[in-house]
Amino acid sequence: MRWTIKPKPSEEKVKNLAKALNIEEFIASLLIQRGVETFDQAKQFFRPTLDDLHDPFLMKDMDKAVQRIEKAIANQENILVFGDYDVDGTTAVSLVSSYLKSYYPNVATYIPDRYDEGYGVSFKGIDFADDNGFSLIIALDCGIKSIDHVAYAKERNIDFIICDHHRPGEFLPEAVAVLDPKREDCHYPYDELCGCGVGFKLIQALGSNKDQTIEDLVLYLDLVATAIAADIVPITGENRVLAYFGLQVINANPRPGIKALTHQLKKKTLDITDVVFIIAPRINAAGRIKHGNHAVELLTEFNFEQAQQFASEIEQYNSDRKDLDKTITKEALQQIIQNREEKNFTTVVFHEDWHKGVIGIVASRLIETYYRPTLVFTKSGDKYAASARSVKGFDVYNALEACSEHLEQFGGHMYAAGMTLKEENYLAFKNAFEKVVQETIHPDHLTPEITVDAEINFTDITPKLTRILKQFEPFGPQNMTPVFLTKKIKDTGYAKTLGSEDEHLKLFVKQNNSEGLNAIGFGLGNKIDLTRNQKEFDAIYCIDENEWNDKTTIQLRLKDIK
Repeated sequence: MRWTIKPKPSEEKVKNLAKALNIEEFIASLLIQRGVETFDQAKQFFRPTLDDLHDPFLMKDMDKAVQRIEKAIANQENILVFGDYDVDGTTAVSLVSSYLKSYYPNVATYIPDRYDEGYGVSFKGIDFADDNGFSLIIALDCGIKSIDHVAYAKERNIDFIICDHHRPGEFLPEAVAVLDPKREDCHYPYDELCGCGVGFKLIQALGSNKDQTIEDLVLYLDLVATAIAADIVPITGENRVLAYFGLQVINANPRPGIKALTHQLKKKTLDITDVVFIIAPRINAAGRIKHGNHAVELLTEFNFEQAQQFASEIEQYNSDRKDLDKTITKEALQQIIQNREEKNFTTVVFHEDWHKGVIGIVASRLIETYYRPTLVFTKSGDKYAASARSVKGFDVYNALEACSEHLEQFGGHMYAAGMTLKEENYLAFKNAFEKVVQETIHPDHLTPEITVDAEINFTDITPKLTRILKQFEPFGPQNMTPVFLTKKIKDTGYAKTLGSEDEHLKLFVKQNNSEGLNAIGFGLGNKIDLTRNQKEFDAIYCIDENEWNDKTTIQLRLKDIK
């Protein structure tokens, strides 16, 4: 594990901001590291407002999308809201369909089957639209590369509106409107929206034509915040505003489906981490184990008792998903050793019986053992399908592009992608991918890295500091939870391991004569010897609050010790 301390911002900038905000210099330094350099930027950071959201009509083709939907409503056409089976897709479909249904009845939803149809717009979905009299399809979180599908729909007199956030290919589909802030010719001020975020901009535009204000649409932000958290998009700019207000909805007045997933939790206030680890995996489990439709049913249900019924089914899918990913990860690790591939630059594994719904999770798990770009393949029909996950700093999408002659299709982004290939091309692709990564990856990218925001002493950790750090939330990419380094600390004799396999570490630590602090290190149980017998050690950690018996105390969440 490499510890990298972030470069210190210029002293002048730090002094100016500390003075302007009346805060300690090291807090000013944390803000500048996050791109907050002036009083006005700090105000926007600490006090997001719905007024900070951009005019949706700044997005290329938004006017065309709104005109086509209004025309469909005027002509009593049937509208099909189509989306991917993951969290971003199912929340987006739930958002746009429930908004349209609030004033127009002829709306249905369609989520492709992960196993039968695969990712994105499908010919089967278009046939369904054709057979059932739909003349407009709104595709969410997919479609930017569906040139053939949109052409196929056009032959059947079905129009497409595409709302996507993935990188476009060389050509765009010939849809009525293509909403994607990553389009080269789109000058929308913020291009890091998720698919559900683009869907929200669409209903914002539709609403403005109906004299609705942004306040009328706040109730949909629980869905947007869930998608932002799950899709790991930067929590900056517009995403920060949407996540901030979406979390308020999740905590104060969530839709019955989200309430059903969270109402048994002991925690009073959920943060973005709870969305990532509690809400998102359950929504995802529906599409992984059964069908994404179950997630849409849950998220669009208005009756709480019925939502609880859906939630308990989804809880079972999530439990099945956990069992599967444990088993497959074990088998994949054995395969790496059997094939003597421990020293490779990549992990590429295959088994025809592995469950397609969990191969992405398994790829992430394998990176915990072999830290390198990872692909997990399984059989899908007569093809091989894979999920790719990458390591920090390495663009797996570009690497796949370099091997694309061996692939049938691929899509995704820097850190996560999906692809299919013919069985006979598997070995040639595997060798080509290893070669491309070996030639292009920086050696540093093959060692996990933790970036440290600042070195501090325990005397700096005050209730005031934790109050200010709480206001940095919501955390996420480009605004990660601050990580601190403190040197020469000791455990005061409380060191012990926790967990069924002693995998976690619990300490009570002091530095010189400071007050003692509780510390917990998940997955650090094997480092207990470094802390015994009054040995001094260095630690990197985040500062957490621990709620127990209605009492809140400061606790360090250890990331690593040396």
